[in-house]
Amino acid sequence: MRDQETYVSIPDDELEATTGEYELSERQALRRVPGLSTELTDVTEVEYRQLRLERVVLVGVWTEGTLLDAENSLTELAALAETAGSQVLEGLIQRRNRPDPATYIGRGKVDDLGSLVLSAGADTVICDGELSPSQLRNLEQRTKVKVVDRTALILDIFAQHAKSKEGRAQVELAQLEYLLPRLRGWGETLSRQTGGSGRGGGAGGGVGVRGPGETKLETDRRRIRHRISRLRREIKAMRTVRETKRARRTRNGVPAVAIAGYTNAGKSSLLNRLTGAGVLVENALFATLDPTTRRSTTSDGRVYTLSDTVGFVRHLPHQIVEAFRSTLEEVAEADLVVHVVDGAHPDPEEQVRAVREVLGEVGADRLPELLVVNKTDAADEETLLRLKRLWPEAIFVSAHRGRGIDDLRDAIERRLPRPAVEVRVVLPYDRGDLVARLHRQGEVLSTAHLPEGTMVHVRVNEAFAAELAPFGNTAEAVRTAS
Repeated sequence: MRDQETYVSIPDDELEATTGEYELSERQALRRVPGLSTELTDVTEVEYRQLRLERVVLVGVWTEGTLLDAENSLTELAALAETAGSQVLEGLIQRRNRPDPATYIGRGKVDDLGSLVLSAGADTVICDGELSPSQLRNLEQRTKVKVVDRTALILDIFAQHAKSKEGRAQVELAQLEYLLPRLRGWGETLSRQTGGSGRGGGAGGGVGVRGPGETKLETDRRRIRHRISRLRREIKAMRTVRETKRARRTRNGVPAVAIAGYTNAGKSSLLNRLTGAGVLVENALFATLDPTTRRSTTSDGRVYTLSDTVGFVRHLPHQIVEAFRSTLEEVAEADLVVHVVDGAHPDPEEQVRAVREVLGEVGADRLPELLVVNKTDAADEETLLRLKRLWPEAIFVSAHRGRGIDDLRDAIERRLPRPAVEVRVVLPYDRGDLVARLHRQGEVLSTAHLPEGTMVHVRVNEAFAAELAPFGNTAEAVRTAS
């Protein structure tokens, strides 16, 4: 299996060619070509068949905020549905103090929804919230079509886009935890599967199957719980490997920078621009899920790592946060968080709020943050001026056009932690390996060539300073000499 920490160095003039074209073309090859009908109608009208993508109607409940907030949320739900491969037909919003506990929307609105589903020819309803099992069941009974909530939709997208072994295990765990309380039995699936000689007859009847037994539903739940336990053990083992790699970087004094932000804000594009990582880039929500770590170098030769992380979204399902916790903890262990915001989004302030909420859940809200407003080439001037007043310390870039990338590199370099111990050492000329390590892991202040060897004035971490002690003066001696 490929080590995700394998460092790659690609010239700047080749960066545009490393955007995951093969993976992108493979993914797009599975999509329906717009404008080509697949409806097959028998001329005698004896039989009518349709082969098509799911045709969906969106439903939202507006409980707080402005109407614009509710519309933006439903627009985002439409983008999620299209990413999952559906065709959005209509959208409904209802103003309520809180969602109806029985049907999510009011009883009268359910009738309107049923009529809309029938007239539009929809086969699925997607609700902009997480439904309880009873709400899900009641809505399906009333509308006569499949009902999906926002959480299930996001989990479906994650299942389509996860590629690595760890990513697939995390998504499966989140899906099973979501499914477990929503298992339902239909008709004969509730019949007794096993039984003893107790009182009462089982639904199947007959000798040897009387007694309480175990229903098919209970069997499914037991199997799901067993699978959840196994997945948690596997993810825990993968987490140990991740922690070992992180400890090695910490021991070597390599600063870590995590790129976080809203989904489709351009995190992967920025990583490609900064390091030539070759990560897939697609104008879709949650296009990349598996974290990628690449090496970069400051202007004075110090090495640091840049890690792309899973994108966030408003009301990110708690199952996703829990399942991807080991991945998200990469952000919490970083030295700097580069928070990417979509400057062309209708509500970038809400994006920042949603991302910071998730970062707070994993303990990353205490880290230094560098706000980066991306997609400035697609944003209007009025919006950019407003954001510059709102976030005066932010860096404004366009990963697509390459604008502002040098300013971003400089800003990252200024915010990287500097080594704590200042030393002056004289290294023999046959220890060029140590000189190279000093340039990679330390901050070289000055160098001079003496008859005995190379004198280096440098800042390093405590462990490296102890390793260099036999070759020269410690920080105290440096202060004395100055």
